[in-house]
Amino acid sequence: MGPPVLNVDPMANRTEKQWNVKVSELLTRAAELSAENTVELDQFIRGAYAAYLKARPGMREEMAERALNEQLDELRRTGRIALA
Repeated sequence: MGPPVLNVDPMANRTEKQWNVKVSELLTRAAELSAENTVELDQFIRGAYAAYLKARPGMREEMAERALNEQLDELRRTGRIALA
């Protein structure tokens, strides 16, 4: 029996590469514009993060829920709240 053969669609891989290149180009251009206009790094990062959350409705709430669940799990592990 020979090694397993992977059936990979070359177009799917090409599309993924194109997507990665496009994102990289857009991020590079956004960084260049920010630098040219003396935008502080922290402000640039906050802006990029805000734009990402705006593009993903519900993501902020999902992240807040995950953080809350982690906090509750930690409180349960340390015996500071009861298990339900």
